[in-house]
Formats: sequence, C-alpha cells, structure tokens
Amino acid sequence: MRIGPHVLRNNLFVAPMAGVTDRPFRQLCKKFGAGMAVSEMVASNSLLWGSEKTRRRANHEGEPDPISVQIAGADPQMMAEAAIYNVGEGAQIIDINMGCPAKKICNVMAGSALLKDELLVGRILEAVVGAVNVPVTLKFRTGWDQQNKNALTVARIAEESGIQLLSIHGRTRACGYTGHAEYDTIADVKSATRLPVVANGDINTPEKARHVLDYTKADGIMIGRAAQGRPWIFREIEYYLKTGAHLPPPRVTEIHQVLIAHLYDLYAFYGTDTGVKIARKHISWYTKGLAGSAGFRHAMNQLQSVEEQLAAVNRFFDQQAQQYEHLRYEEELAA
Repeated sequence: MRIGPHVLRNNLFVAPMAGVTDRPFRQLCKKFGAGMAVSEMVASNSLLWGSEKTRRRANHEGEPDPISVQIAGADPQMMAEAAIYNVGEGAQIIDINMGCPAKKICNVMAGSALLKDELLVGRILEAVVGAVNVPVTLKFRTGWDQQNKNALTVARIAEESGIQLLSIHGRTRACGYTGHAEYDTIADVKSATRLPVVANGDINTPEKARHVLDYTKADGIMIGRAAQGRPWIFREIEYYLKTGAHLPPPRVTEIHQVLIAHLYDLYAFYGTDTGVKIARKHISWYTKGLAGSAGFRHAMNQLQSVEEQLAAVNRFFDQQAQQYEHLRYEEELAA
C-alpha cells in the first residue's frame, strides 16, 4: 500500500487515539506489524506549540517511517500553519482530524463537528494541501448523526482538494463509540472515490478484519481500541490475511516481557512521575482477562513509584506463570 512516496509494509493502520498513541505505543505497534501509526491529535493553535504536551506529541525520535501526524482545528489558516510546523518537526504525512467526537473538540467546531459545515471542510483541506509538500490524509466519520450522513459528499470534497487517503470510522459523531460500527457507508465511499480508503471501527479480530476488507472493498483497515494492551493484534491479523490460519495467542511470559519493555519506554519518554501515571492504563489493558487481574489493577493504581509499579507487575506475572505450570501438571496427571 502506498501513500504518496511512502510504500507501507502492509495495509494495517494504528488509529490516532488521544492519550494512547504516543511514540512508545506507535513504535510497539509498528514492531508487531502495523504498516502505519498515526500520532495523537496535535492542536493547530500556535500558542500551544511550545507546550510540553505538544512538543512530546511532535517527538518522533527513532520511530520507523513514515511519520504521520494528525492535526485538529477549525481555522484554515491555522491548520495550514500547523501542517507547516509539523512537517518542519519531521512529519512525512499530515492527517486531518474530522472524526473526533469528544465534546471539548466539537465545542470549538473541530473534529467531527466540521462535518456540519461542508464549505469549511473544503477550505481547510485546500489550505492544508496547499501549504505542504507531503501527502495529506483525512480521517472522518459517516456524518453528524443518523439523519445527516454526508460521508460521500465529504469524500468528494476531499478528492477535489488533493487529499491522498481517506480513513472512515463507521459511526456518526452522535454515536460516539456506542452501538456497532456500520460498514455500508464505507463501502459506498470506496465505490465512489478513486482515493485509497481505510475502514475503521470495531475491528478486533483477524476474522473481523477479513470481513471488513471483503465487505467494504477498502484498501486497508485501521485499529484503535482493540490494540490497547494487545499490540500483537497486528501480527495476528497480518498472518491471518496472508495464510487464512491463526497464530497461537501470546504466552503469559511474552505478555510480561512486552509490558515491561513498554513500561520502561513510558518512563523514559514521560519521566518517572508522569510515566507511572500513564503506565497505569496500559497495565490495566495488558492484564485484562487474566486471573485475579481486577484486584491487581485496583492495588496497582495506588502505587506511586517506578520501583513499586515494576515489582507489582513482576509479582502478578510470576503468579500467572505458577498457575499455568500448575494447570499443565494437573493436565499431565489426568492424561
């Protein structure tokens, strides 16, 4: 799959998620097989560019190419300036956010709120495409609400504006993340545009990935929440799409190793104080579904230091390994 001059290893994308798709997470997903990972949303307001949060979000050091940065805002000139700034900071692809349903984004008429104003959509897309010499992509939703689905119109505007790829979440802004994603609108957009289309929404298994690709005829798929605490989902999907067979699930020992490496990356990236806080949600995601994880997560969230957090994680996974060995011993006796 290609975006401008960039040839991707496959058609699997990591969805941009605020507070999640930081550099450590993007690097991890790419390591496990994602062809591209889009950064967290960066505000277009130049007053924020010097903030620690924005500088961190623009940090791509050591990240495999291509570097895709998502920008958000409602003013065409500010969005163009934000694109120029981020290209100067290393972005090789600029992604425009017209999909975020969060109230604080929509209240300033950014994100998916822009879908209400198709003229403004066109002005923003043209301004950004005209401002930079790198590919510009667009992420959006099927419409504002069930009565106002305008994805086909937005896709046409995007194509006329010089956008090079479309990512579509199969929900309206009003849906948020509730209910089920629908793929009919994505299929309609794919059949109506010459642009590459990436389908997003509720893709959480290799079988679902295959179904969505077949049903929509999309060129790629984008995975967000299903990769939280499960970055190997890209490895599993890539293998399934190539062979039709399933990889075995990761052993508890591999989950432990991946989590520990991820934690050290978070501590180094954010500093220890913030890193410990950021790590809590990732630890919760990695351990979800494992025996005793609910009580572990509650206790772990009270811990304040790197040393305490690492020790707690190691103890938990040592217990998992002991339980696994005990079960294997009992199965051998029964046999």
